[in-house]
Amino acid sequence: MNRLEKLLREKEILIADGATGTNLFQMGLANGAAGELWCVDHPERIRALHQSFVSAGADILLTNSFSSNRFRFALHRIEHRVAELNRAAAELAREVADRASRPIVVAGSMGPTGEMIAPLGARTQDEAREAFEEQAEALKAGGADVAWIETMFCEQELAAAMQAADAVGLPVVATMTFDTGGRTMMGLTPEQAVKNVKQHGSRPIAFGANCGMGPAQLVDTIMGFRRGGEAGDVLVAKGNAGLPKMGVDMRVQYDGTPAIMADYACLARDVGARIIGGCCGTTAEHLRVMAHALATRAREASPDHDKIERMLGAVKVITADRPRRPRRR
Repeated sequence: MNRLEKLLREKEILIADGATGTNLFQMGLANGAAGELWCVDHPERIRALHQSFVSAGADILLTNSFSSNRFRFALHRIEHRVAELNRAAAELAREVADRASRPIVVAGSMGPTGEMIAPLGARTQDEAREAFEEQAEALKAGGADVAWIETMFCEQELAAAMQAADAVGLPVVATMTFDTGGRTMMGLTPEQAVKNVKQHGSRPIAFGANCGMGPAQLVDTIMGFRRGGEAGDVLVAKGNAGLPKMGVDMRVQYDGTPAIMADYACLARDVGARIIGGCCGTTAEHLRVMAHALATRAREASPDHDKIERMLGAVKVITADRPRRPRRR
């Protein structure tokens, strides 16, 4: 049995890790630089980031390979290093995972190609699939347990990535990103997305949402998955630590405190998520407080939107296909 499936049988809730990119920036990565190069140039920093998440309570580590496909790498003229850098990313996460005192899943992060797929762009779905297969093969060789396909907004590109993972024999977790319209950039609602994802290859172990417009909107998105999904679906919530703001040092900072992210984690659990972590802006300290809250706070009934907004702030758009109930004054 796959390591992730085994853990899901053993534990009610799994903790996924926090942000990679924003934490690497805090560690000194220059704006616009390819953070994936740190897997070979500064492996000790990548190990340290992974270890910080394990120490905070993470059950799942995402590899430092989000943009490690030939199209993204072409922007840095390193497209010839796809296999090398993906394998190195998986090996570093595997090394940290195998040193831990408990089972840790290594999830091979695969983000979008950055290209538009036909008919909206010049790239074909087959070209995207070939690029993802190259990446997935190297992640598997480095020790990844699953392909973690994330931040997808185009259904055709998601299908290409899932088919690529199938081709190399990696099980899949997939997450899409939903914006302030309550939909992906290509117009999919959460209800539609959770149904469609089961038609693109082997059924994913888990499906969910990451990034987006902050924790309140992310929790609402999970509610949409629950409405459109089936009993037994394993849902993933990996929301940003609040909303981004430009700091005085001209670096993007996120305004979600550890306390807010702890509330988000518990609300995500209460609406049905079983894999819960953080995306942009989420540090090991955020994750530590989230893990503690999930371990010590009792599960409650699924919240309504008034409760979500009291705890996390405004939900920009309610994702249900119905008008929003007016708030009482």
